[in-house]
Amino acid sequence: MSFRLKPFILTAFAALLYCVPAFSQVVFIQGTVKQADGKPVVSGNVEFTNADMANKIVAKIDKKGHYVQSMKPAMYSVAVTIDGQVRWAQKQYSADGQEFNITLPAAPAAGAPGAPQQLTTEAPAPTKGGSKDDDKAAKEREAQQAKQKALNDAFAAGRAAVDGKQWDDAITALTKASELGPTQQAVWASLAEAYAGKAKSVKGDDAKAAYDKSFAAYDKLIELKPDDAGAYNNYALTMAADGKLDDARTKLAKAIELDPPGAGKYHYNLGALLMNSGQTDGAIDEFKKAIDADPNYAEAYFYYGSTLVGKATTDPSTGKMVAPPGTLEALNKYLALKPDGPNAQPAKDLITALGSTVSVGYKDPNAPAKSTPKKK
Repeated sequence: MSFRLKPFILTAFAALLYCVPAFSQVVFIQGTVKQADGKPVVSGNVEFTNADMANKIVAKIDKKGHYVQSMKPAMYSVAVTIDGQVRWAQKQYSADGQEFNITLPAAPAAGAPGAPQQLTTEAPAPTKGGSKDDDKAAKEREAQQAKQKALNDAFAAGRAAVDGKQWDDAITALTKASELGPTQQAVWASLAEAYAGKAKSVKGDDAKAAYDKSFAAYDKLIELKPDDAGAYNNYALTMAADGKLDDARTKLAKAIELDPPGAGKYHYNLGALLMNSGQTDGAIDEFKKAIDADPNYAEAYFYYGSTLVGKATTDPSTGKMVAPPGTLEALNKYLALKPDGPNAQPAKDLITALGSTVSVGYKDPNAPAKSTPKKK
């Protein structure tokens, strides 16, 4: 006979990796990087460094010389690196959302000094009027600035609505942002999140339609950034929430292929989502995979063991609970890794409920038995 526990502390939260953070304010910086002869730089990075934030933001240059990145409005130093070498740098750049086009000065002749020079931008310089070309450049600059401001405002409104779980408002604002900035990865990631949130708040055909639009936004995000393991991870979790487990595991496998060290967390995230949606067998499988990928993943041991407790049976002859193989070992392993962890007391309570005592050993019940050498 099956044994069911009351809801213990079995609420796991899928801590989504690479999930888009909630920005209070963000600007998109984009532009092109060209050689002195006007040809595009076809590879390399534009690096923005802010000493106060102690971080470096790296924007990859694509084959057309284009780059794009989101960041907080602040003062940065900027460098262009090609093949790992800093070509040119600029000490101060104010990230204000305006297009930032870069032209690299000509390389010094062989044997000539190669002192770094400041980057130059291709944005039209302000003029006092006079020529039609100057007026045209000024109008183009104003139009670009207005478009950039509209994009930033729409994205900020969308993120605020996502944070407040106002899904329809979020979708409206982020859809506008996607039209203004169709190559902005953060916009598509947020739009996918908004549609997934709406799908979980409605039922039937409305939920299906929202999930489908979330998947479409993820497809666009991956098209823009095919090497983003976090995007595949979040895509997998959204598919699992819609019951598409086979598709979810395919996306998860891609995330692991792109980021092998993150395999444990990816499997754990999916296991937590499956457990919270009542899909116990799938959750157990994912928690076990998380342990296999990362043998020191404490939380995976706890939820693997505690989820197995729900499948305990009662011995009809003794009336005692009998837990599936690996249950006690997993709970004890959690205590060995995190004796003072947030789930230490629940782990001890579960071990006691199963009629056992705390031990710090763990042995995989599925591991092959070791042969004992014979005495001579």
